[in-house]
Amino acid sequence: MSQRTGKSYPYLVPDPSSDRREPVAPSVWNAANALTALRIVLVPVFGWLLLRAGGAEDGSRIAAFVVFAIAMTTDRLDGDIARRRGLITDVGKIADPIADKALTGMAFIGLCLLGELPWWVAVVVLAREIGITLLRFAVIRSGVIPASRGGKVKTALQAVALGLYILPLPGAFDPVEITAMTLAVVVTVVTGIDYVVSAIRRHREAGRPGASA
Repeated sequence: MSQRTGKSYPYLVPDPSSDRREPVAPSVWNAANALTALRIVLVPVFGWLLLRAGGAEDGSRIAAFVVFAIAMTTDRLDGDIARRRGLITDVGKIADPIADKALTGMAFIGLCLLGELPWWVAVVVLAREIGITLLRFAVIRSGVIPASRGGKVKTALQAVALGLYILPLPGAFDPVEITAMTLAVVVTVVTGIDYVVSAIRRHREAGRPGASA
């Protein structure tokens, strides 16, 4: 193997125990986290469009749906970019679900304010989302728990259900909207319970003698 001199490789650090090199942890200032930040910035824009003129203008509702769809698309893109480019960070693992909750929370509250969703739906969903977010911080010393597959399904179902409610659809779509929202709420509660069980199990395993820090 030829020796390379005169060049530096900032992404590699020497392993003193061998000739192999190990990658440096990615910076939090990366494209994936930038998309997450964009999603957070779009939340007030979406909220303003949804509530504009009491939600009575079809143009504003369609614009709100477009912003909502773009924001939800960044959720898929930031994850794909982070995995493909090795940009997964603890900050991203925490900020990504927070951004999702801010966006969907704005949608649930906005639709309740417009009288298009019962408040109990928003209370159940937001109680779950806020509770899980607080739990993430409570168990962070045991390691950050990334979004599970069930959590991703929950987010997708919420996005579809909320999108149907945001769009100014005719009354014939009411049964479809109600069915989609019911499914989203059920999966939201079930995945919340599953997350709590997983967090408790992980916390217990981390506290066992000989467990790695």
